[in-house]
Amino acid sequence: MAELITLGETMVLLKPFHGGGRLKSSQVLSKSIGGAESNVAIGVSRLGHESAWISKVGRDPFGEEILYTLNAERVDTRYVSLSDAPTGIMFKERIRDEDSRVYYYRERSAASTLQVDDVREDMIRGAKLLHLTGITPALSASCRDVVTHAMSLAKRNSVRISFDPNLRLKLWSAEEARATLLPMAREADFFFPGLDEARLLLNRPEADADEVLDRFLDMGIPTIVLKLGPSGCIYATSENRITVPGFKVTEIDSVGAGDGFCAGFLTGYLEGWEPAKCAELANAVGALAVTAVGDYEALPTMEEVEQFLGKRSSIAR
Repeated sequence: MAELITLGETMVLLKPFHGGGRLKSSQVLSKSIGGAESNVAIGVSRLGHESAWISKVGRDPFGEEILYTLNAERVDTRYVSLSDAPTGIMFKERIRDEDSRVYYYRERSAASTLQVDDVREDMIRGAKLLHLTGITPALSASCRDVVTHAMSLAKRNSVRISFDPNLRLKLWSAEEARATLLPMAREADFFFPGLDEARLLLNRPEADADEVLDRFLDMGIPTIVLKLGPSGCIYATSENRITVPGFKVTEIDSVGAGDGFCAGFLTGYLEGWEPAKCAELANAVGALAVTAVGDYEALPTMEEVEQFLGKRSSIAR
């Protein structure tokens, strides 16, 4: 049984061949895959722990590629079903030094047809962590029900719930997101918002980190790990608040950094580490995730993290 199980949509990702430039002027595109939940599953697997992914993909070459890639990353895909609906597609471009722009073609995609019956108790029972994001409930009403159902199964079986809001305003409005995601966050054991996401969810655009954490703790969320990008993170409970600094790296592509962060922290939890050490690993994995183009390509192994942290030497040849 996998230690971490997650569910959500993974899409085929198309982008200009050299990683930069506009889509409209690029004659050649490169192909990969991308999905927040599967990124976390890959990250945890590369760091040495077992992970599994629940989803649907189309009966098409894109669905085949997603399964092939995840299986190659040693992510358990036994709970992925095939659908006559198509696999979702996203396009990404990076213009000058701006953040990446993403365009989704996922309406009526295979994963958006997930139903409560697709998530059984035996899929979750025995895991240590269930990782969910705010992307999945934005895909469809049935996906919203699936996330709520999965949370209830986790609680029934004493499986810890990890929740990353992963706010996507191209999928729904801020008001819709607040109404759905805040109740879900209250059910989580670990909540992983970024500072800007937190401000938007709370409708407090000027709130500082302490105010954000206070408000989430007042909602009854037991553990919040507030992502601060290159500055690191703050781990907070009602009894403890720890600031853990980040790492300076040369950023190539910011997509996937938050997923890497979650994979790092949750791996530390699976290792039984203290919160500060979990947060250090989260910061390191998140930093390394931005050093190459792609959603998951730069996610490191534990050996690579140790080399990055200066705890292990590297033999190049």
